[in-house]
Amino acid sequence: MKKNLLIIVFAMLAAAMFTSCGNSSSKEKQSTKKEVAKVEYTCPMHPEVVSDKPGDCPKCGMALVEKK
Repeated sequence: MKKNLLIIVFAMLAAAMFTSCGNSSSKEKQSTKKEVAKVEYTCPMHPEVVSDKPGDCPKCGMALVEKK
């Protein structure tokens, strides 16, 4: 009887460990994706021009800089 109880407790602890490990890695992946999506580029002379990738301003041709 004690042996069966010990096996059940060990199985529950192992399941809890594997479950908690899987959740933390998926949260880290989500936060990394959010950080990458937040980067925006804008023209120093025309702040209304916003892009998700670097390039040149369509109005004046200046290089877009990272928006802070």
